[in-house]
Amino acid sequence: MKKARVAYDGIIHEASEASDGRLQLDDGRYVASDEVVWLPPVIPGTIFALGLNYADHASELAFQAPKEPLVFLKGPNTLIGHNSSTRRPGDVSYMHYECELAVVIGKSGKDIAKEEAYDYVAGYSVANDYAFRDYLENYYRPNLRVKNRDGCTPLGPWLVDASDVADPMNLAITTYVNGVKTQEGNTRDMIFTIADLISYLSSFLTLQAGDLILTGTPHGTVDTAVGDEVVTEIEGIGRLKNTVSGDEAYGRETTSTTKATIER
Repeated sequence: MKKARVAYDGIIHEASEASDGRLQLDDGRYVASDEVVWLPPVIPGTIFALGLNYADHASELAFQAPKEPLVFLKGPNTLIGHNSSTRRPGDVSYMHYECELAVVIGKSGKDIAKEEAYDYVAGYSVANDYAFRDYLENYYRPNLRVKNRDGCTPLGPWLVDASDVADPMNLAITTYVNGVKTQEGNTRDMIFTIADLISYLSSFLTLQAGDLILTGTPHGTVDTAVGDEVVTEIEGIGRLKNTVSGDEAYGRETTSTTKATIER
């Protein structure tokens, strides 16, 4: 089952996908998908994000693949929904998308064995974890400004029940910028699997229902410009659309860096 959180008629609703493509709200009404404001499909607890969890992406950034999971935390302020926009600050020269499978934890657990890891998964979603590479210090210390800007991580549109995903470790990952395919990979190429990550994290902290694990992105990240439409898609999970906006959309003067980006 595909579930979503949307705002409609001034109220936040739980919603599901109807057979005719519309959304069925929790009050019984049916609405078109373009009549709602899409919100992140879950209210997150702790957000864990993986760096360099695909060897080809590590090579793309000229880093060695890590020997153990490279995990950092993200604030809830980073999450926004489907059909939203993300600001590209004028002082940034390289901002790239990262299409990632998001794992949603369904119940609390500590010291979880790999063989039992999937018992703790509620479902899956699509994340686009934008990175502002200007601020990257090194592979083991991603600066806060790289991954924790407001609205820098679209999530959604759906939370897909774990029972509806036969093999989350064999899903095609694709990104399109303005309709052109720029990224293509598969979750089977993760260095650390979903089971690895759940077992690793729960070995030193208690995972809670609602926690998110963003599992990393494969090779194929490219710079995005103001006005670009970025669609990140994961097989069987959904297509997440986002638009890159400039400083002027936020009431700030466009800088020379932003103008140069627009004109590229």
